[in-house]
Amino acid sequence: MDLNLTGHRVVVTGAGSGIGLEIARGFAAEGARVMLSDADAGALAALAASDPDLMCAQCDVADRDSTAAFMQQAVAALGGLDTLVNNAGIAGPTGPVEEIAPEDWDRCITVCLTGQFNMARIAVPHLKASANASIINLSSLAGRVGFALRTPYAAAKWGVIGFTKSLSIELGPSGVRVNAILPGLVAGDRQRRVLEAKAQRLGKSFDEIEETAFSYTSIREYVTPRQIADQILFIASERGRTVSGQAISVCGDTQMLA
Repeated sequence: MDLNLTGHRVVVTGAGSGIGLEIARGFAAEGARVMLSDADAGALAALAASDPDLMCAQCDVADRDSTAAFMQQAVAALGGLDTLVNNAGIAGPTGPVEEIAPEDWDRCITVCLTGQFNMARIAVPHLKASANASIINLSSLAGRVGFALRTPYAAAKWGVIGFTKSLSIELGPSGVRVNAILPGLVAGDRQRRVLEAKAQRLGKSFDEIEETAFSYTSIREYVTPRQIADQILFIASERGRTVSGQAISVCGDTQMLA
C-alpha cells in the first residue's frame, strides 16, 4: 500500500531504540523526512553507525528548555512539521502504592505525560501550517485497563488518553488530528525488564509471570514494534485523515494486565 508519505516531515521522540526507532525507520522507508530525539546520548551515537540517514538530536522531554531547543532545530532541519509522534516514556517503578517513592511517581508522570504536553505546545503552531497534520501520542493498554503495582505508569497513560481526546476536539477545526496508540505486551528488552521486576517483587519466576500475562490475551503472542509503527504510519497518512480522537489498541485483545 502506497501511503504517499514521501517528503512528510516527522518528529519522533524517545526514538533512540525500541518502538520509537522502529517508528522512525518506518517513516523513513516510506520516503518521509524524520528527525528523532532521545535523552540517551549513547543511543544517539550508536544510531550514527546503524542509521546514518536518520537525523537525530538529544532531548529530554521532561525539560522544557531542552524540548524547545530540539523542536526549533527539528523544524529548521525539516522545513516545517506534519506529524509529531510523542513516544518518549519510562517504565516507572514497580511496587505497592504505599512503597513508591514520591520522586519516582513525579518522574514517571513528568516524562510520560507532561513530556507530551511540552512537545505538543511547541509543535502545534507548526502543525497548523501543514496540509496533513497529526499528533500521535503513545499511551498503553495500562491506560485503559490499569496495571497493579504500576500505578504511576498507568496513571500517566490514562492521562495521555484524556490529553489526546481533548486536543483532538481543540485542534480539529485547525485541521490537526490527534490519536493515541495503546500497545499491549511488546516484544523487547523494556517489556522483559517490566516482567522481571514484577516476578522479583512477587517471588515468582519470569516464566510464571509471562504465562499469567498471556493468559489474559486472546492472541497469545507479543506485539512487535513494527506492528505499532505500521498503525502509526497509516493514521499519519492521507488515508487516515478522518481518524481523530481515538485510543487505538494494538494488543492482541488483552483484557487485563497482570
